[in-house]
Amino acid sequence: MISRNLSRFVRGATPYQRPYQAYLYILPGFVVYALFVLIPIASTFLYSLTEWTGFSDPAYIGLDNYRRLVNDPKFWNALGNNLFFIIFYTILPIMLGLLLTSLIARTRLRGMIVYRVGLFVPQVMSAVVVGIIWRWIFDFNGPFNELLRTVGLESAVTPWLGNFQTARNAAGGVGTWVEYGLAMVLFIAGAQSINEDLYEAARVDGANALQQFWYITLPGLRQQLLVAFTLTFIAALRVFDLVFVLTRGGRVAPPKSSAC
Repeated sequence: MISRNLSRFVRGATPYQRPYQAYLYILPGFVVYALFVLIPIASTFLYSLTEWTGFSDPAYIGLDNYRRLVNDPKFWNALGNNLFFIIFYTILPIMLGLLLTSLIARTRLRGMIVYRVGLFVPQVMSAVVVGIIWRWIFDFNGPFNELLRTVGLESAVTPWLGNFQTARNAAGGVGTWVEYGLAMVLFIAGAQSINEDLYEAARVDGANALQQFWYITLPGLRQQLLVAFTLTFIAALRVFDLVFVLTRGGRVAPPKSSAC
C-alpha cells in the first residue's frame, strides 16, 4: 500500500505538486554522506570535549582541550604556515590560470589538448613523487643552482631546502606548479562556454583585449573561480605530505662550507 501510494505520488502529480520528490532522489547519497562524514565529524567534536587516550573511558573535561590549543604556540605557528601556503596554493595558481586563459582560451593552437594535459599532469601526480623530483632540483648541486651558476648568479646560489625561509618559499613554489594547471583547465573550459557574440559586440564597441577579459571573460568565470578557490584552498590546508618529503621533516641541512 505504501509503495503504491508513493508511486502514485511520484508519477501522477504535476511538478508543482511533488516538492518532496527531489529529496527522495538525494536521500541515498545523503545517508552515505551522513554515515561516513557527518557522524564522524560530530563524534570527533564530542571526543574533543573529553580526556581520552583511545583505550580509556572518555572523561568529560569541557573546553579544556581548546584552551590548551589556543595557548599552544605550535598551533599558531602551524596556522601561520597554512595561511602562508594559501598564497602559493590558491592566490598565485588562480592568477596564473587567469593569465594563461586570457592568452590561449580564444586562440586556436595546434596541440592544445597535449598542452593542457601536460600542464595538468602535476595535479594527478603523487605528492611523494613531486616532492622527490623537486628535492633533487633544489639540491645545492642540483639543476636549479646549476642554472643560476650558468647565468652568472653565483650570489643567489643557496641550499633552498636548508633553512626555514627559503624552504617555505621553495615548497610554496612547488605548490604553485602543481595547482595552476588545474585552475587553468577549469578556466579554459568555462571561457569556451561564454557566448562569442558578447566578444563580437565588445569589439564593435571598441573594447580592447584587456577590457574584453575584465568585463566578459572574468564575470563569465564566476563558477569556475569558486571551484578553483575551493579545491586549491583545501590543498593549501593539506600540504603536509609535500613539505615533509621536500624537507624530510625539517632535517634537510645546508651543505658544509667546504662543499661551497
